[in-house]
Formats: sequence, structure tokens, C-alpha cells
Amino acid sequence: MTSTLAGGATVAARPRTTGRRSPLWWAAAALPSAVAVVYTALTRGLTGDIHYVLAALRTGRAAGYSPSEVFTHRPYFYRWFVALLDRLAFFGSTEVREATMNVAGVLLAVAAGYALHAALVRRVGAREAALTAGATGLALALAPRNDFLQPEWAAVVLTVFGAAAALGLRRPWPAALLAALPFGLAVMMKYSTAATAAIGVLLVYAVDRGRAVRVAVLGVPAALALFGISVLAGSHEWQWTEDMPQINQSALSRTGIRPHFILDRSLDFLADRAVASPVLLLLPGALLLVLTRVQGRLRRAELLAVAALIGLAAQAVVVVQGNWFLYHGAQMPVVAAVVWGVAVGGARRSPPWCLGAVSLLYGVAPVVYAQLPKGAQRSWEVWVAGLVALLAAVLDVVLEKRLRNRSAVLVALSGVVLLAASIWPGSPHLVQYGKVTVTGAAYLQSQRRAAEDADRIRAELPAGVPVLYLAFGETAYDVGHPARCRYPIATFLQRTRYLPDVAELKSFKENADCVDHDPAPYAVLERPWFQPGRVDPELWRRVTAVYDCPRGEEGARLVLCVRR
Repeated sequence: MTSTLAGGATVAARPRTTGRRSPLWWAAAALPSAVAVVYTALTRGLTGDIHYVLAALRTGRAAGYSPSEVFTHRPYFYRWFVALLDRLAFFGSTEVREATMNVAGVLLAVAAGYALHAALVRRVGAREAALTAGATGLALALAPRNDFLQPEWAAVVLTVFGAAAALGLRRPWPAALLAALPFGLAVMMKYSTAATAAIGVLLVYAVDRGRAVRVAVLGVPAALALFGISVLAGSHEWQWTEDMPQINQSALSRTGIRPHFILDRSLDFLADRAVASPVLLLLPGALLLVLTRVQGRLRRAELLAVAALIGLAAQAVVVVQGNWFLYHGAQMPVVAAVVWGVAVGGARRSPPWCLGAVSLLYGVAPVVYAQLPKGAQRSWEVWVAGLVALLAAVLDVVLEKRLRNRSAVLVALSGVVLLAASIWPGSPHLVQYGKVTVTGAAYLQSQRRAAEDADRIRAELPAGVPVLYLAFGETAYDVGHPARCRYPIATFLQRTRYLPDVAELKSFKENADCVDHDPAPYAVLERPWFQPGRVDPELWRRVTAVYDCPRGEEGARLVLCVRR
């Protein structure tokens, strides 16, 4: 890609340079990558948000509703994406089913990386294509648990497929036509993921302006057509599209634009995201290395503008949703991995050894950072680490003409360590304002405790009896009994705890009817999540008119309610 960025020659005119490669190059980089990927697929498990979607789909399916008709707070095409993965994982224990879904997701990531490699190898040298595509695939396959299989992650996978199609076919218009489908589907994963698709188009633009314009021309109508299909195929899709933004108390549409808050919170968020995915710390330095190899001031200015637009688009996804969840920035580490691969693979004389050394160091940094006292975990320290990586890149630029060693094996291995940073048990799972609140091991332990709590409730239920879930999706996932309506998880009902006006939405009224229209024999109440004293009072009166909910033992999280 650097070769393509550096000049303006057409694909047909550009020779395919390979450079010198050791016969052990692939094994030296591929074997550790494969080990990390296999370890991740077997141990990562799934995060609570994926449990929520799976619970809604499974309990809704048992009630007779397809993914087209069940509410999960996720759009139509994403619901079907998760449903298809779930159908693949139809056997074995919960651990086996989650591992199967992990393997399926990893295979999608590998396929996306391979497609990108096939497209790039026609345009650049073999080393550059391999490192760029390899870093992209690894960033997806080794994504943090918070990111993996989320709508933002799925949108990035589809965007990589779209970019590969746009750049891989020889004829521009057929390439754009083929790319329009994955780009359109990327938009459909969550709608806010339109920014992720735009990032993909901008990356294509950095390589080939004409193809990017063609993709945009065909991609926008493709996304609109897919949205139309979802509205026609799902009877409630338009209603949910209108109502879903209204149940987010932190959305920009509710809070308004507060520039000072957005700037301060964005700085903290980016630091948090870099702790979870330290490849982000290498992004400024990698971008500097790429730009120093580009010929012509105008071309450098153009690419710098493209990089700025990509950064704004990546952060806009987070700002608009307003919740500042780490997985809303799932596109960020993948973009950083792409630029890192270009920077290392496209080196003319010698790979950037200083950047490689910092990559290796930062690959183990999250585990160390998580063990620091809370007072020593601060956002500004993370920004200092990014500055160190930038200075390392500056040193690489200075030393480039003095070094002639073309081997990139050791630097490539440092990239594997860097991209594997988030998968270890001691790595951060959640980070907020620079503080690591939960590590991966602690999160899995909390999931096991929650499952044990659900086991207690399940032991009191007759086999296969329907349940009304006044509980978060993870509880429904662990309990596993069927629901009786198209709103298996009482999301709209629970949100009146924060936003009383949610009770005016049509979806709330339909969800509330699940309480007393053909009610289930039992209800599972999760008091910390639903909080009876804070939800809509009329709704709680309807609940208590149908169900007898005991107070439960002191500190009990779950209560089993019985129909009166």
C-alpha cells in the first residue's frame, strides 16, 4: 500500500516487487499467530452484550418468533448474523457452544485478512501485503472480548471484505458493485456503523481515488436497499428504528452538543481504548513512517487529510451514541493495525526497529498496567506512552538511511505480541478514566458467579416452563427458559428507570402487555437491574397484580415471582 500511496501509477503499470525473504519468514510469524488465535478461540468466551442478544433470540425462538420479529436492541441484519452463528453452535455445553462461536468468528476474521492480502498482493510487494493483511486479520481475530462479535466488530469485518473487493478485481465498476454489498451490510450492523463503512471507503480512496468514488456511488443505494429489505421483512423494524434511540439517556440527541465535555471525554476514552488495545499507541508513529515515504507535498497533505477524516469518523461513532462503551471504538485498533502493517511492511531499506521494540514492550504493558495501584493509573500516562512511540518512529526515520538489513521477521513478531495484548487473563476487560475496573480473569469469574445464581432460580422452575424476564439478558442467557412474547428481555420497561417518557413509546406499550396478556407462569426479577421502586409506577402495579414477588434473602440479586 505504501508503494501505491507513494506514487500515482496504475495497477497495470506497477511492477510486483517481492524483495528478499527468508524461507522461514512465514513460519516464524505464522506459528506464534496461530497459537495465539487458537488460545483465544478456546478461552475468550463471550461478553455480556452477546449473551443478551443470544438470550433474546433463543428465548424468543422458543416463543415462536424468528430473529426478524424478536426485539434485541440490535438491527435486523445483525440479529440474523448472531442467529446464524448460534445455529452453528447447536451442541454441547455452554463453554463448547461459546468456543464454537468464537471459532466461527475467528474464521471470518481470517477470511477477511486473506481477502485483503489477495487484493493487496497485486498492488504492492509480498512483504507489505502480508504484514498489512496479517495485522488486520490478527486485530480482528484477537479482538478484546468486549469487541468480539459486537455490531462494531462485525461492521469492521464486512468493511475489510468490501475494501478487498474494491481493490482486488481488475475492472473498477464490477469491483465497486461487488464491494457495495459488504459495505452496505456494514452500515446495517448498527446504523451508527455507517462511519465504519465510510472509513473503509476512505482507505480505498488513499489507494485508488476512482475506485473509492465508484464504491461510494454504489454503496449508498445498496445500504438504503438493505434497510428497505429489513423494514419489509420485519413487521416492527421501522418502529424499533424510531424507538431505540429514545431509550438511550446518553445519546447526543438527548444531551445536545457540549463541545468541552465531548473533547474531555474523548481524550479519556481514547486513553482507555489504548489501554485495552495498545496498538492504538503505535498509530501516530506508524502514520509518520508512512507519510515520510510518500512522494510530493500535495499527496502527503491529501493523505494526512484522509487520516484526519478517518480519526473523526472513528470517534464520531462513540460520541453520537454517548455511552462511551469501549466496544463502540472497535474499529480503532483495526485501523491502527492496518497502518502499522503498512509502516513495517513498506519499509524500503530496513524495517522500523525502534517502533518494533516499542511494539514488543507495549504488547505486555496492559497486564502490567492492570496491576498498578489505582492512583498510578491515569489517562495522561497513556498519552505519554503514545508520545514515546511517536519518538521511536522519528528515530527510525533518522536511522533509515544508515541501516540496510531488510529482514522484518523480528518486527513482525513484535506485532504479534502487540496485537495479542488484550487476550491474556490479566489484561484489562473494562477501563474507565484510565482506571482498570475489571480484568479478563475477574470478568470470567463474575460470569461464573452469575451463572451459579441463575442455577438456583432454574432449580426452582419446572422443566421448560415459560418465564417473563424482568432481568438483563445475561440472566436470561443463564436461566434459558422460553419467553412468551416478542420482547423476551424487558429493555423498554427497564429504561423508564432513567427516562419516564419511554412509557409513551409504542414499543414500551407492547413490551408492557407481555406482563398481563397471556402471562407466563413465572417471572424472574433482577432487582439491581430492574429496580421496582424506580421503574414506571403503573407498570409495577401491573406486575404486582399478576405476580407475587418475594423480597428474597438479604443481598439476593435474583427473585423468582409466581403468577397469582
